[in-house]
Amino acid sequence: MPAADSGPPIATVNPATGELLETFEAMDAAAVEARLATAAAGAATWATSTFTERSRLLVTAAELLEAEVPDIAQAITIEMGKPFAQAKGEVAKCAHGLRWFAEHAEQMLTDREVAVDASLGLVTYQPLGAVLAIMPWNFPLWQVVRFLAPAVMVGNVGLLKHAPSVPRTALLLEDLFRRAGAPDGVLQALLVGTDQVPAIIADHRVQAVTLTGSVAAGRAVAAQAGAVGKKVVLELGGSDPFIVLPSADLDRAVPVAVQARVQNAGQSCIAAKRFIVHTDVAKEFTERFVAAMAALSVGDPFDPATEVGPLINAAAVDGIEAQVEDARAKGATILCGGERVVGPGGPDHPGCFYRPTIVTDIAPGMSVATEEVFGPVALLYTVADADEALALANDTEFGLGSSVWTNDPDEQQRFVVGLQAGQVFVNGMVVSMPQLPFGGIKSSGIGRELSCFGLHEFCNVKSVWIA
Repeated sequence: MPAADSGPPIATVNPATGELLETFEAMDAAAVEARLATAAAGAATWATSTFTERSRLLVTAAELLEAEVPDIAQAITIEMGKPFAQAKGEVAKCAHGLRWFAEHAEQMLTDREVAVDASLGLVTYQPLGAVLAIMPWNFPLWQVVRFLAPAVMVGNVGLLKHAPSVPRTALLLEDLFRRAGAPDGVLQALLVGTDQVPAIIADHRVQAVTLTGSVAAGRAVAAQAGAVGKKVVLELGGSDPFIVLPSADLDRAVPVAVQARVQNAGQSCIAAKRFIVHTDVAKEFTERFVAAMAALSVGDPFDPATEVGPLINAAAVDGIEAQVEDARAKGATILCGGERVVGPGGPDHPGCFYRPTIVTDIAPGMSVATEEVFGPVALLYTVADADEALALANDTEFGLGSSVWTNDPDEQQRFVVGLQAGQVFVNGMVVSMPQLPFGGIKSSGIGRELSCFGLHEFCNVKSVWIA
């Protein structure tokens, strides 16, 4: 097991039952050194590969994912609790993302001529080398793919320090790319403790760092990378608003609101967390929203009827329960939920379940008012007008995603411009997709993933001037 100060143990624990399935030894200094050396050698080789070779690798990896959807999804569900149907969707999304970058990256990385007072001005894109990816457990496949696909197409290689609760997924991804034909060093998993990360960041063979995780983790990694002058991309927390205005189509808005809050048991940075509803439609929206949330089936993630699976671990349930109880004690109203659920293992193995919950009458002194709520708990606010809705939506340290529901073109434009977030979705829930840049502002992060912007984050964007 890792040393006591290295963070949580690296282990697979089934959150539906709490059963410890496997533990892993943290790699020692010699094993880490071997992987850094392999990454350096691999980076030098992969940088000279052609776009055809790079795209072939991604397409082959996509084909393997598509051929093995049930097996890979089962591994994800067992390790982090995502309902099996959602896990299969994640695998399919990864295959799509790999194919998209395989098909479009070359065009977005083509040299670009610039008019200058010379015979030639040029912007060209070259790889940096080895990129350290510190990834979370909530979308254990997609979070890696959305970093790795553009990085590989640029000609970089990846070192994956995955969350300690999903080591099997980390090794699965390493094996997937090996089977797809990746040369040595293109993707390697680092099963290491938190205490080993600063030295890896500082190593001269690591050229850049990307992290998806908490604000605290992001700031720590940014400080470590900044101390040695290395590029970082950070995707951190979110407290996304879901704004419902009078012209909204409630037949569409209500079911999407439910999905946007409880997908992956609410464990998503871009999940809708604060539901800001205009007073003119507040009564009807609230009645329908509460009924739909209360009707959700919570339980065994392998049961096709299950809509909400377990949270990642007991500590996550404790944290959600503490936030809800703090709100309740300070005067909030719990419209539904607000309690733990015993899972399929029964009282002896209750698992990590919490009933979908709606909290209203929220006051500034409550922790839910300022902290990210990373579970199936919706915060419901009523506002008098669009001005109040916009002000409340922006009254947060976070700025990741946002969703606004209105059929008024003027309101749509006002919120697109006025919302302080990296993404604004109108009449739809916030999702990530290869075509659009993904990331936030304020405490929600630095830089962008996906699209041409994600490709260029880990490039040497080189200027060329020829007299």
